[in-house]
Amino acid sequence: MKYRRLGKSGIKVSEIALGSWLTYGTVTEQNTAESCVHHAYELGINHFDCANVYGSTPHAAERFLNQALAPFARDSYVLTTKAFWPVGPGVNDRGLSRKHLITQLDQSLKALGTDYVDIFYCHRYDPDTEMEEILGTIDDQVRAGKILFGGVSEWPAEKIAEAVTVQTALALHPLRASQPVYNMFSRYIEQAVLPLCEQSGIGVVVFSPVAQGLLTGKYRKGQALPEGSRATTKEVSNFITRYLTEENLDKIEALLLVAQDLGLSLSQLALAWILRQPGIASALIGASRPEQITENVKAVDVHLSADALRRIEDILQ
Repeated sequence: MKYRRLGKSGIKVSEIALGSWLTYGTVTEQNTAESCVHHAYELGINHFDCANVYGSTPHAAERFLNQALAPFARDSYVLTTKAFWPVGPGVNDRGLSRKHLITQLDQSLKALGTDYVDIFYCHRYDPDTEMEEILGTIDDQVRAGKILFGGVSEWPAEKIAEAVTVQTALALHPLRASQPVYNMFSRYIEQAVLPLCEQSGIGVVVFSPVAQGLLTGKYRKGQALPEGSRATTKEVSNFITRYLTEENLDKIEALLLVAQDLGLSLSQLALAWILRQPGIASALIGASRPEQITENVKAVDVHLSADALRRIEDILQ
């Protein structure tokens, strides 16, 4: 495994991180899920991502990680969680208000069985809460020792810039993590988010690096959807189906040829393509089987030549 500094923070995170979205606490059998977490740790992954809404019920995935990570020393890994999305019917059971953030952080810490999380993400931007309230609450929790670093997920560049300005003006602890979607078919962060984060010392941790499985090569043009895949699983199929266009499937066929020429799997090619960006600290993978992690981790040793990158760019454009 290789490690990168998280923005201008002092901690280093594994280039491949293990996420819990759509897998743990939901569709993956408990023992298999624990095997995935243990295997990831053995391979050097020290970065485990979660959220209060991951799992079949609020905090279910956090409770799973509590159990799965129990054999390992707490200071040997980086643990994250998030808040924003609704967790109940009440008007204050959502958003980034001071009330919701503090309530959810305390419930997450209890579910995770820990006194602190390394990164606490604001899971989306909340237009109904003033920036000073959001960032002031995060700063208070940092000072209380419940959070080491604040972060944001899928915030637009202009809101990240506003947050940096407000934190500087109020002398608050700076944000140190941003978690956007990024893969060969979703590249919006290249325009403004990634340069802004690099300039501001915010480490970027990307999710959906293999486009919900499309960039593994399991979905092929003219072939039936693989049985048991995300596209055939009712609970999560809507997250992959938007990627399954004729245009994207044509690109997959071309990308598979590039990967074959380089002696790589398509997922390794996709992850190496992401890790070419020095501003990206980690790529978050999901895994329902340990062998998927073994294959994906190999991407950290792949260097894509200028010629390979040109071939990929020609296909994607």
